[in-house]
Amino acid sequence: MRRCRGARRCRSTAATKLGHSLSRRCLPFLRACGILCLVNNVTVTQLTDQLLASYARVGGINHLDGKNLPSKTAIAAITADLLRLLFPGFFDERPIHSSELKVETTTLMDSVWERLEDEIYKSLEYAPPPDVKKKELRPMARSFTGDFLTSLPRVRELLQTDVEAAYNGDPAALTREEVIVAYPFVETIAVQRLARELYLKRVSLIPRIMTEWAHSRTGMDLHPGAQIGTHFFVDHCTGTVVGETTTIGNHVKMYQGVGLVARSLTGGQMLRGQKRHPTIEDHVTIYAGATIMGGDTVVGEGTTIGANVFLTYSVPANSLVIYEDVQVKVLNKLARPVDFQI
Repeated sequence: MRRCRGARRCRSTAATKLGHSLSRRCLPFLRACGILCLVNNVTVTQLTDQLLASYARVGGINHLDGKNLPSKTAIAAITADLLRLLFPGFFDERPIHSSELKVETTTLMDSVWERLEDEIYKSLEYAPPPDVKKKELRPMARSFTGDFLTSLPRVRELLQTDVEAAYNGDPAALTREEVIVAYPFVETIAVQRLARELYLKRVSLIPRIMTEWAHSRTGMDLHPGAQIGTHFFVDHCTGTVVGETTTIGNHVKMYQGVGLVARSLTGGQMLRGQKRHPTIEDHVTIYAGATIMGGDTVVGEGTTIGANVFLTYSVPANSLVIYEDVQVKVLNKLARPVDFQI
């Protein structure tokens, strides 16, 4: 095969510096000669050596010679297929007819079972339960997968209440179909409710990978450990954060930018397993930008939390929590210079 012009020219000089466009056929030849260069005359070999030295020097973010971790890519694909199982016809690329629903569902369920079992096995191998032998991990992964998939009908019942809350709570929602296909909140709460099933079985890594996949797509961060009741709705949802030990009752409505968070304490890892996030009782409404903090904080039933409130203590039922000292001034901008900068 005729060697390309780029390869011949690179024997004596770096073609990239001369502006010559290399074809793909050049690259193996140049690598073999050790003369593939960048504009600044640093070879790929030198770059590789520098990065390898970093691996040896900065070891805290390597995972070498360890257990096989669950795959983020695989879990993302599994989660997407789980949404198809939860909402048949809404997350599919083509219409699904009732006559083919059983075949389609069986095929997808079988695929999800096989892939999820493999990822759960990796998780159990990475962090095995106490007193469990290695040979018992595969049967345990199979059992966990079966239990998880058995929970799908119950999760669907919860999600139906969430969709209903969104439709009834937002006059901009024209149909329930619009809520499911267009509201990012639905995807986030669906993934959280799924991930919580695995979280309760103490499966490591996978529940967080699932919810952070949804977080990256929707901007709402719901920890799989959070206990969330029925008829839950977060309007707009962007920027809302719900921490691990949060408890949320039924018929709770929140808006964008709400934080149900823990205090920043020096205890760090010593606080693991303790109640660190607030409790929100039934029929509470929390408006945009509010932050409710602390494991001892309880927001009583029927309470309304106003926008931008920063709350660190409990309030009784049927309270209205607002800032009274905030003043809004309306000025004539033509009468004074405007120098706002962003």
